[in-house]
Amino acid sequence: MDLNFIIIIFLIGFFGSYLSGMLGIGGSIIKYPMLLYIPPIFGLAAFSAHEVAGISAVQVFFATIGGVWAYRKGGYLNKELIGYMGASILIGSFIGGYGSKLMTEAGINIIYGFLALIAAMMMFIPKKGIDDIPLNQVKFNKWVAALLALVVGVGAGIVGAAGAFLLVPIMLVVLKIPTRMTIASSLAITFISSIGTTVGKITTGQVEYYPALIMVIASLIASPLGARAGQKINTKVLQIILAFLIVITAVKIWLDILS
Repeated sequence: MDLNFIIIIFLIGFFGSYLSGMLGIGGSIIKYPMLLYIPPIFGLAAFSAHEVAGISAVQVFFATIGGVWAYRKGGYLNKELIGYMGASILIGSFIGGYGSKLMTEAGINIIYGFLALIAAMMMFIPKKGIDDIPLNQVKFNKWVAALLALVVGVGAGIVGAAGAFLLVPIMLVVLKIPTRMTIASSLAITFISSIGTTVGKITTGQVEYYPALIMVIASLIASPLGARAGQKINTKVLQIILAFLIVITAVKIWLDILS
């Protein structure tokens, strides 16, 4: 590995992990396309879709640890929500992560594109009044939460994304969870999901360890910084930023799939 490679991979990991902590996502919605498209721009070897998914899975595991740690105080972590959705998404992500070995790279990109498109549409559904609910009075349908988390886990495990970019819209729109609780709890759920995804990718030999290590180091630095910033930013602004990132990513992926 030369210095340019280290710097570029570190910056991709740092930027994605900062947004991960701030928005309650694992960061793969950002880092997946960045890892696919940025290295070749600087004359570096391109990663395959399988390699990007494997690197993303390992990185998300560590990025979410940093984000959860930063949100551990303040009552934002809903333990019941984390328990139901975390158990389901762990099962789904392991199935998806292990089964992705049987898929083509085009298939992985198409799955990713559909997930991003669904998430983008959900982010534009009105979310009136959810942030007026006191954190200690939040209620949700436990079985709907568990079922949706299972489905998200399978799809996210395939692309190594841990699924937070879909979990956040589901928690906001379907389960009616306040924004800051959604961000904090989704990081914890994503951490659980990334266990299954990472195990699936490692056991099938889909992880490039050196770039993954660089991304992990960047994640441990940037994710807590992003989480602290997210606690200070207006919730509407956070929703807009996340919607924008998901839409841009979905458009880019589908342009490449259809070209």
